[in-house]
Amino acid sequence: MKSTQSQTATQEKPASPEVKNTLSHPANFKTIDEKILKDYEAVIGIETHVQLSTLTKAFCSCAYSYGTPPNTTVCPVCMGLPGALPVLNSKVIEFALKLGLALNCKLSLNSKFDRKQYFYPDLPKGYQISQFDVPIASGGYIDVDLPVEFGGGHRRFGITRVHMEEDAGKLMHSESGSFSEVDLNRAGVPLLEIVSEPDMRTGIEAAEYGAELQRLVRYLGVSNGNMQEGSLRCDVNVSIRPIGQSKFGTKVEIKNVNSFSAVSRAIDFEISRQALLYSQGREDEIVQETRQWEEGVQKTVTMRKKEGLADYRYFPEPDLPGVTLTQEYVDNVCSSLPELPETKRRRYENMGLSMQDVLFLTNDIDVAEFLDATIANGAEVKLAANWIMGDIAAYLKNEKLTIREVKLTPQELSELIGSIKGGTISGKIGKQIADPAEIEKMIDKVLSENPKQLEQYRSGKTKLQGFFAGQIMKLSKGKANPGLLNKILLEKLNAKS
Repeated sequence: MKSTQSQTATQEKPASPEVKNTLSHPANFKTIDEKILKDYEAVIGIETHVQLSTLTKAFCSCAYSYGTPPNTTVCPVCMGLPGALPVLNSKVIEFALKLGLALNCKLSLNSKFDRKQYFYPDLPKGYQISQFDVPIASGGYIDVDLPVEFGGGHRRFGITRVHMEEDAGKLMHSESGSFSEVDLNRAGVPLLEIVSEPDMRTGIEAAEYGAELQRLVRYLGVSNGNMQEGSLRCDVNVSIRPIGQSKFGTKVEIKNVNSFSAVSRAIDFEISRQALLYSQGREDEIVQETRQWEEGVQKTVTMRKKEGLADYRYFPEPDLPGVTLTQEYVDNVCSSLPELPETKRRRYENMGLSMQDVLFLTNDIDVAEFLDATIANGAEVKLAANWIMGDIAAYLKNEKLTIREVKLTPQELSELIGSIKGGTISGKIGKQIADPAEIEKMIDKVLSENPKQLEQYRSGKTKLQGFFAGQIMKLSKGKANPGLLNKILLEKLNAKS
């Protein structure tokens, strides 16, 4: 497989020397942008596959965990063996409903599964169980706030449909490229495919759309959204047309984009490639195809001709019943939804935070929840936000920790902010005593200076904890946060020597 793809990538139709030279140097597109792109409009849509965080696969009881040894989490159902029948995992329905509701879609109370038939080595049954004409959700939208550094602004992008399907296996290519091995661990893992309307016009808009989808599935808890693990995969469709033309141009699909920055760069390259061909009178060379983003050379190359719907020969899945939902079930799922990123951003804006601060604080649901808990304990909004975005964020980055792993609690941060505001301590002292690393240094110093007492504590004299806490408070001149101090101290005292 690998060698075939790399051969196909070099079989593009020869361009004129001028065009060929420009296309082979991606950096030259900056000059093309200024001269040519103003005459054309890009039309961009994205198909996103989200791998669901269910305990078992979509139609069998096999567990799935990224990185497990090849072909160790398989069974007759996901291997496609004759006579093995699928049984739908109900969590897939629940997660699909959650995402459909969060994307403001209309739900299908009666939907079904279909067989999408194609042949590929990693598809053991010779077909994929998917949804075709009756998806579980359709006709929605997602709201996106663009980063301030890219001009800011609010965008709304349409969602065509959300449907359930199963993943295929994975091909592992040999180093020589002469053969490939098939790992079926991923076969049958539940996916949701989200198809956008062709509403995006720039690479930045497309990348921010993808990032917002990632945020959304993480807020909902339906997927970890990690692109590096393949839990969120984007296939981008790009065409261009002269300004003022209503008819769409020829659509090109781009695969192998493994980060949102790559999505933006791949789209910008493809727009420039197509605009250059248009300007040279060679628009007939823009054909409906699948192209691959080559990160190393920062360009797209031909992968294969795009297949049409007729190739898949869809028909209803005979081994699965239709999916019928009651309004009561839908209402229960709806009531379980958390506050979503868009709602949270508007709330933070109304609390007086700048859009730059809002985007930082809502990017990670754990950070947003930490802020909300700190405010709920009485801290001023702006002061709490500044602490989280400043010293705490820097500490997390340096220590490679998440905010869930930090020893400082929202209540302790709120108390610290109150002490600084009330003049009990200075901001400088506050930063020192709120820093777990600083407190840990003081604890290590006291423990190393009192080895006899440490040995007695570990022999059962646990009342010595008060002695150690007193020594540390003395060392910090009474400024160390007691809750944070005792939490770290207990961990140290109870650690194996």
